[in-house]
Amino acid sequence: MAFKKLLASLGAGGASVETVLTEVNVVPGGVVQGEVRIQGGSVNQDIEGLSVGLQARVEVESGDEEYKQNIEFTKVRLGGAFELQAGAVHAVPFGLEIPWETPVTMIDGQALRGMNIGVTTELAIARAIDSGDLDPINVHPLPAQKAILDAFIQLGFRFKNADMERGHIRGTRQKLPFYQEIEFYPPSQYRGLNQVELSFVADEHAMDVILEMDKKPGLFSEGSDTFRSFQVGLHDFHGTDWAAYLNQWLSEVGSKRNWF
Repeated sequence: MAFKKLLASLGAGGASVETVLTEVNVVPGGVVQGEVRIQGGSVNQDIEGLSVGLQARVEVESGDEEYKQNIEFTKVRLGGAFELQAGAVHAVPFGLEIPWETPVTMIDGQALRGMNIGVTTELAIARAIDSGDLDPINVHPLPAQKAILDAFIQLGFRFKNADMERGHIRGTRQKLPFYQEIEFYPPSQYRGLNQVELSFVADEHAMDVILEMDKKPGLFSEGSDTFRSFQVGLHDFHGTDWAAYLNQWLSEVGSKRNWF
């Protein structure tokens, strides 16, 4: 599968750039492969640099204000400087590693609303930089992440929303400057519960799973029994009944607080 994006030409008669992704479906820890094709214009031009990266559109809270910010969270330079001849085509293949912490954008083949992650291409030509639009990628969950997500679905939870927020979750292995929250509506048996928020923070060995149970919007209670963080190995998660684990925690907290 190929995904193409044509960048704007750098001035009249200037070079143009086309990014082609070989496959848009990836997983954290994987690689997105593709090719950048630079089409020479009507004159020779000095190419000072070419790079590709991954970018996420992230929510930022600053005081009482909220806004969206594009954060490039990985970047790779492709080769060195060279002269692009007029009319020539210069093709540069690349493989861009997907960080283990990269948020998922797909669950069971369905796109998560609110997710915006993709490949960026940047071409520097003679003191000018041409940055292209985002070439979206679909980030599917790792098997260990899918096991947790499937447990919520098995219990009857429904997907509400997902977002990416700038900041850090304390006590986790987080290295990126932002994290993902996946929000679920509860089924009727958890009648006093408004929603559950889920975050994953993974590396090549394991992941931190962060759960927050909210009785009402805006109730954040880290350190209380409505907040839980635990570690799951990426290769040894099969031995746990995650639906039973989650149900036990929800039931214990709910009955203690007379929510259910």
